Order: sequence, then structure tokens, then C-alpha cells
Amino acid sequence: MAIWHVLARVWLAQRGALFPWVPVVLACGVGAYFALRAEPKMWVLCTSGIGAAVLAGVARRGREWAGPILWALALLAAGFTIAGLRAHLVAGPVLSWRYYGPVEGRVVAIDRSASDALRLTLDRVILARTDPSRVPHSVRVSLHGDQTHFTPRPDERVMMTAHLSPPGGPVEPGGFDFQRHAWFLGIGAVGYTRSPALRLSEAEGWQGLFRARMALSRHVQSRLPGQAGAFAAAIMTGDRAGLSQDTLQAMRVSNLAHLLAISGLHMGLLAGFVFAATRLVLAAIPRAGLRLPIKKLSAMLALLAAAGYLGLSGGNVATERAFVMVAVMLVAVMLDRRALSLRAVAVAAVIVLVLRPEALLGPGFQMSFAATVALVAVFGALRDGGVTLGPRWLRPVLAVVISSAVAGAATAPVAAAHFNQFAQYGLIANLLSVPLMGALVMPTAVLAALLLPLGLDWVALGVMGWGLRWILAVSEYVAALDGARITVISPGHAVLPLFAVGGLSLVLWRGGLRYLGVLPMLAGLWFWIGAERPRMLISETGALVGIMTETGRALNKASGQGFVAQNWLENDGDGAEQAEAHDRWSDALMEELSVRLVRGRAAARLPLACDGAVLIVVTTALETTPNDPDCSVITPQTLRDTGSLALYAGDDAVAIVTAREISGTRLWNAQ
Repeated sequence: MAIWHVLARVWLAQRGALFPWVPVVLACGVGAYFALRAEPKMWVLCTSGIGAAVLAGVARRGREWAGPILWALALLAAGFTIAGLRAHLVAGPVLSWRYYGPVEGRVVAIDRSASDALRLTLDRVILARTDPSRVPHSVRVSLHGDQTHFTPRPDERVMMTAHLSPPGGPVEPGGFDFQRHAWFLGIGAVGYTRSPALRLSEAEGWQGLFRARMALSRHVQSRLPGQAGAFAAAIMTGDRAGLSQDTLQAMRVSNLAHLLAISGLHMGLLAGFVFAATRLVLAAIPRAGLRLPIKKLSAMLALLAAAGYLGLSGGNVATERAFVMVAVMLVAVMLDRRALSLRAVAVAAVIVLVLRPEALLGPGFQMSFAATVALVAVFGALRDGGVTLGPRWLRPVLAVVISSAVAGAATAPVAAAHFNQFAQYGLIANLLSVPLMGALVMPTAVLAALLLPLGLDWVALGVMGWGLRWILAVSEYVAALDGARITVISPGHAVLPLFAVGGLSLVLWRGGLRYLGVLPMLAGLWFWIGAERPRMLISETGALVGIMTETGRALNKASGQGFVAQNWLENDGDGAEQAEAHDRWSDALMEELSVRLVRGRAAARLPLACDGAVLIVVTTALETTPNDPDCSVITPQTLRDTGSLALYAGDDAVAIVTAREISGTRLWNAQ
């Protein structure tokens, strides 16, 4: 009975503090859907949805214990159903073969690929000799070769001769699933062209915001030449096509890449500046200051400015998430509620998960909410504890230092897990850049937008350029420091959930038991340190093979399939380039693993013999196969069914894991 009383007392202590757990439980339901190895039937989703509604109805009458438990079950079922329905709602044709020929479509997005090539996303696509019902709704094409004559414009119809293929699966079993990512983006094929693209017609349809966004981007870059102008265009319009790969790499290594994406920081700074400026102006007018609710009016105007920023920036997932978070807080101000609270963050998370449940799997969602929850918890604890940050003149400086340190610590595990790197001097770079971003760059960006109709935006953009050049200089300097980038091995799938459970317990749970949250975080760190990498990796085409050696992974090719090679090396925690990894290669490595690699059409036509090998990898079509039960043959056709392969060599046996075994058969890879 004593234990029961203790549990009852602990449970009662959570009264009034359970709502922030709502998005956590909802996210568990979403995660359960994505963790499945087989797509659930529609009747399962419907049953889950009905069950969620019934449980919610019963939970409203539940008592002290039953109510929260029933609500948790209802939220789990709701998250599962929402994710499944969302996956079906975005369904569209996916190319199931390799296509080469004319591609015609309307430009709906312009950006740059990882190889620094201009990249177009097209809708209303027409493919030659293809049934319209099998044509993807959208395709993404990178423009290689000489395209100097062609400057793409929003909404215009273009044509090119391109290579298209289905979105690729994970580069290794358990890796990032681009097929799933493309499915939720509505992209059914990706490819490239080396021939000149042609403009067929001027803008058709209506994408006024897209055209306005690209026009503003061109205008800003004409006023501010160089990378400073490209930086300004990125934070004002979301157009990052002007940024060079060198700039992007420097920003990543210095942990300043978050300043390029229109996310919570930019949306918060813009809304905060509009809110403060409006409130100051209205307070300076005696009649308005005394008679009007200027705080609520300022919040309303800031909300409108944030909505305009959302539309002008292209409305990508990160910006939508940032707008939801800012909107919830501004509405709280208008309702006389505390804006910065865990409840407000929980409401924002619920809205994002309901609208885009797939965002849960992305680093953007995880990092933004990790940073926000940590900041609200820390500053809330300082406020409730009556802790002052020194003299008034010192408080802004200390607030920036604490914010950067807390946000950096909260997001570091997520960033390291997704991007396999840790920015050793990221805190220094952020301390030297973020204050300038808030005090100079974003305010002048707002002023530039206001002065644009008068033709005076050059004044604000000139001042803005000073701040942007400083940030770029900081990123280049920090990125050039020795040890600026520390590579880390890719963790297992359980690591980030363990960190999340531990961190959320520390923040959301009440009472001394909250400190038990340290245990799952330590367990996650233990699993991360002991993470095992495959001894051998084979790409989904069979053309690239990587074998782990004492000095790092050795690759059989010095060039080609660079994206796959880069991901393998990064997941190994290896900072080497592909050419360096190829220098480690030796055919003797294959013999040690009892694996043969057959390259070229001529070699594939010869009779194959196992000769003691347990695995034969053939990079082209095979006419004959060896009749040996102890020998497995991997061909391009095999890999189309299995995806990439990982080989784990133990003391007594060799285990082969396929990407399809890990990802299962789902809507996005069933074609």
C-alpha cells in the first residue's frame, strides 16, 4: 500500500502539467505508422480513427487515473490514423522505369542541387509515349551542361531532353529514405539533362506569390551583388539558388546554416521587431496609447506580417512550422495568456503534426522543437526562481549567451545524428552572428520591404549588407579553424528516441523523478558509442561497393555516384573525400570477405563460377548464373527488388541486410 500511495502522490503532482505531453503521445502514434514494415490496410486506419474518437469520448468522463490513460490511447490511435491518411492523400504516380526523352512541364520551384546545378521542379508534366495516368504529378530535373542561354522564370512552360528515374531508396539499409521524402513532396521522378532547356511559353496559370518572390529575389541580388545578396535573398524570399557550395559548406561547418533557412529564428525576429516597433509607435501617440489595447493590436499586426512573410518565402515546411509557433504565441498575447510557455509550444507541435505528420522524421522539426522546449524551460526556471541576469545593461548579452548555449546543447545530438558532424566552434560563431541578425539584419529587411514601393530600399539593403558580410566572414573564419568540424558515426534508430524521452522527462515531468530522464539519455549515448557499421556496403545499382578497413571505408570507384559515396563516408564518421577513400581500395579486400565483383558486359557474359566466393556482385545484366547453393548472386535486377545491401561479417558467418527489409513495403516504394 505504501508504494501505491507514493505512485498516487507522484501522479497527483502532474495535475495541470499533462497537456505538454499531448504532442509527445501524438508523435508516438505517428512514429508507429512510419515504423511499420508493411502498409496497413485502409480498414485498419479507419478502425484506428474510430477507436480514437470513441476513446476520447470515454476519456472526457474518466476519473483521476482512467481519464489521462484513455486520452493517451486516443492520441496514439489518432497519430497513427493521421499519418496514414496523410500518406494516402498525397499519393500520386511514381515513375517505375528509367525514362529518356522529351520532358515538358511548368516551373513551380527553382533551387540548386548538391552538385551546385540549377534544379527545376515541374508540374503539369508531359512525357513522350507515356500514358498520362502514369505520368508523375511533379518531377525534379537538374540542369547540367551549357545553360547560359536559359534563365528559368516562375510559371513558364519549359521543355528539355532529360533522363528520369524513380526517386532513389536509402543509400544503405536504415539510411535516409528519399523515396518517402519525395512521396510527401509529391515528386514522382528525379533526373537531369545535359541538353539546353527551352522555353515553350510565358507564365501560365496563377502563382502570383511565386513570381513576386522570385522577382524580389532578383531585385535584392541586383542591389546587393555577390554572396551577401544571395544571403539576403535567401532570408527574405527563401530563394537559395544564388548561394555557392563554398558558402553553404562554410555555414554548415560553423553551425550557422540555420541562419539561411527561414525558420523559427527569422520568423520570431521579424514578428518581434514588428510587434515592438508597432507598440512603441502607438505608445508614443497619447490618444492611442491611452484608449487602445496597443499590445493586442501590435500582436495582430505582427501576426499579419508573419503571414505575409510565410507567403512571400514560398511556404516550405520549415517556414510553415515557424509560422505556426509564432502564431500560437501571438494569439496567446491577444488572449492575455503567457506567450512563451510549454503549453504554447505544445499547441504549435500538435498543429504541425496534424497538418504534416511526416515532419516528425525530419531534422527541422526535431531541432526546432528541441531548441524551443529547452529555451522555454530554462528561461521559465530562471523567471520562477527569481534569478536576475545581472545589471540591466548586461542582461541582453547574457540572454544571448544563454540562448545560444541552451539551443546549441539541445540541438547538438539531433544535428550530429542527422548530419554526422559536430561544429566545435559553433557557439562562438553564433555568439558573433545571431545578435547582429536580430539587431541589424532582420530589422533592415523589414525596412527594405517597406521602402521598396518608394524606390528607397537600397538604403536599408546597404545597411543589411554590412551585417550579412560580417556573418559570412565569421562563417569562413570559423570553418577554416583546425578541428572546426568533428565527424561522428551514424547512430542506431533507438538513439534519438532515447534522448527525446530523457530530455522531455527532465523538462515536462514534475517532482524528483524527473531526473530519472538522465538514464535513457545515457543509454542512448552508450548505444551511439557502440554503434556498428556494416563491413561492406553495395549501392542499389551495384556500381559502388564500400568495404570497411582499419583506416576507413575503401571505395571501388574514385568518382561516380558521389552522393552515395559521401553519405556512406559521413555515416561512418569519416571526413575523407571519395577519391581518398578509393586510394584505400584493393581487390584483396573482396577476397577476404569471399566476395567477387564482376564489372562490365563482357565479363558478365562469361560463365560464372563461385570459386569459393559466398557472394557475387554483378554490375550489369547477367545471362547465366552459377548453380551453387552456397553462392549468392546479386544483379541489377536483384537490387531493384532489395535496394542497397549491407554485409555484416561475424566470426562464423556473414549476414546480409537489404534496404527493403528495413523499410518494408510501403506506399512510397511499392511501385
